[in-house]
Amino acid sequence: MLRSMYSGVSGMKGFQVKLDVIGNNIANVNTIGFKSGRVMFSDILSQTISGVTAPEEGVSGGVNAKQVGLGVNISSIDTVHTAGSAMSTNEPTDLRINGDGFFVLSAGDGAELVLSRAGNFRIDANRQLVNGDGLFVLDVGEAPIVIDEEITGFSISQDGMIIGVTADGPVEVAQIGVARVVNPAGLEKLGGNLYRMTVNANPDGEIEILAPNDPETGTGGIIAGQLEMSNVDLTSEFTEMIVAQRGFQANSRIITTSDEVLQEVVNLKR
Repeated sequence: MLRSMYSGVSGMKGFQVKLDVIGNNIANVNTIGFKSGRVMFSDILSQTISGVTAPEEGVSGGVNAKQVGLGVNISSIDTVHTAGSAMSTNEPTDLRINGDGFFVLSAGDGAELVLSRAGNFRIDANRQLVNGDGLFVLDVGEAPIVIDEEITGFSISQDGMIIGVTADGPVEVAQIGVARVVNPAGLEKLGGNLYRMTVNANPDGEIEILAPNDPETGTGGIIAGQLEMSNVDLTSEFTEMIVAQRGFQANSRIITTSDEVLQEVVNLKR
């Protein structure tokens, strides 16, 4: 069979995956804390028809190898962790990390720690700080944050400290913790704006909860009353969609042409 046909098939599969990723990016253009993805391609191992010949001075020149490529492969699907734009909500429990770091969440004692950039938090009936799915927001001591009943109001500073207002004056309630990730692209997406730590994101897959707005650890500050929007750029996504569509069409033309050539070969017997 013709090598070009299988090269065309690999190209169509690759561009189909690229269209899938672009479609997911566009669908999440308004998702809080969403990070867009991108597809990177690499060529498949080439078939060597003839090898390299070394030159001999004054006798013969060198000859390059003759190789035929066998198609394209998906080398990686990266998550782009650039910062999204800020959206002001004026809700005191809406938080945005201005810089590096992730909020640390948990479903309860002994549950797995997960990370998120989505800061649309709220206070539940038990006066606990939770996200939209009821996961606890953890402080620097890896404990759920609870607002005591005697606190009538509170504010959140850039270092994550929750300052409560009581009849006796202001008190420090808790300090919201953040986790710094060496390789954010190595995190595993879980859905629900959540990420799971992996051994390629941090050494040994460990999560260390740090204080926000710390120059020594490089954590970003927390901005109350704002949310981080998706970092999807629609202009770029629609441009990439056109490229992927034309690439898919061109590879389908390769298959059609290869089929016509095979038909001519079959007709030689007539």
